[in-house]
Amino acid sequence: MRARGAQCVVSIILPVYNAEPWLNECLKSVLQQDFEGTMELSVFNDASQDRSMAIIEKWKEKLEDAGIQVVVGGHSSPSPRGVGYSKNQAIAQSSGSYLCFLDSDDMMMPQRVRLQHEAATQHPSSIIGCQVRRDPPNSTERYTRWVNQLTPDQLLTQVFTSHGPTVIMPTWFCSRAWFSHVGPFEEGGQGEPEDLLFFYQHLRKGGGVVRVDQDLLLYRYHPQAATHSILETTIWTHRVHFLEERALPHWPTFTIWNAGKQGRRLYRSLTAANRHKVVAFCDVDENKIRKGFYCYEESQERPRPRVPILHFRAARPPFVICVKLVHCCVCLMSIMPSPQGALLSTKLQGVGAQTRHCTSH
Repeated sequence: MRARGAQCVVSIILPVYNAEPWLNECLKSVLQQDFEGTMELSVFNDASQDRSMAIIEKWKEKLEDAGIQVVVGGHSSPSPRGVGYSKNQAIAQSSGSYLCFLDSDDMMMPQRVRLQHEAATQHPSSIIGCQVRRDPPNSTERYTRWVNQLTPDQLLTQVFTSHGPTVIMPTWFCSRAWFSHVGPFEEGGQGEPEDLLFFYQHLRKGGGVVRVDQDLLLYRYHPQAATHSILETTIWTHRVHFLEERALPHWPTFTIWNAGKQGRRLYRSLTAANRHKVVAFCDVDENKIRKGFYCYEESQERPRPRVPILHFRAARPPFVICVKLVHCCVCLMSIMPSPQGALLSTKLQGVGAQTRHCTSH
C-alpha cells in the first residue's frame, strides 16, 4: 500500500451530495479500474442528509485494501455550498499529478483512468473527455449523439451551442498543473454553470480538447441532477458574452440567420456596438421576409433601429445561426454559405477555433 501522504499519479475527484441511490455503483467502478499506476479517491461531502457518508466509509476500507488511498473531506453546514466549491475542496485535499473528475451518480468503465491518462500525457494542456453511455438509454438521445459524434475539429468549433462544453464535465481528465493554470472552479453555488465557465476560461488560455473514442462512462439522467438547477437564461447570457468576446470582434459586420423569436432575442442580447454590426436578418420563411425589416422597439436610439430581413440567398456572410430546435434547445454558431447556398465554414483570424460549423440537436 502507498504510504499515506505520498503523491500519487491520478486523483479521482468525487463531490458528493445526497448520492445514496447511486454511490455504491459509483465507488465499485473506482475499485474496478485497471490502471496500474497509483490512484487515490478524493471525496468531498457537501452536507449530505442521506446515508452517503456511511456508504463512503464502507467503501473506504475496500478501496484502501486494494491500494487506492481514500481522502474524505466535507462540512456539515445546514445547506450545501455547491458543486464548484465541492470540486475545489476535493482537488485541494488530493495529491495526484492528474485529476479524473467523476460525478457520484455516474459509473466508470474499468479502462477509463488508464486510457484517459495515456491521452493526457500526450496532450498536457488539454481537457480529455470520452464517449458515454446514457442511462436510461433513450434519454437525451440527440444530446448524447452530439457528445459522442463530434469530430476532433468540432470539439473546438462547436463551443457556442446550448449543449455547453463539447466534452461533458463528468468525463473530464487533465493534469493538475493545467487545472491550476486555468482554475479553480467558480463557487457561486446552485444555478451556476461552473463547468461551462471553466471550459470557456480553458479555451481563453489556449487549451485543447481531446476525446477518447470509447464509452468510458455510464452517464445517468435523473430529476435530481445538479444540471437541472441551472436556468436556460443563465446559459444564454454566458454563451452570448463568449460569442461577443471570441468571434464578433473579428467581423466588421454580420448577418443573423433567423428573423424569428430566437434571432431577435440574440439581437436584443448583444451590446449596442455589436447590434450596430448586424446588417440584416435572413430567413427562408416568406412571411417573415415580406415584413421587410425588424424594428427594435425597446431601443433608446432615435430613430429606432430597423434591420432588413432578407431571403438567405440574398444575404451575405458571415452568419450567426440562431435556431431553436427540438426540446427547447438553442443552437447558436457561425457559418458561411457558398454562392449556391450550401453550408461551408468561415475562418476567424486570431481565434483558436478556426471554423464554426452547424449541428443538429
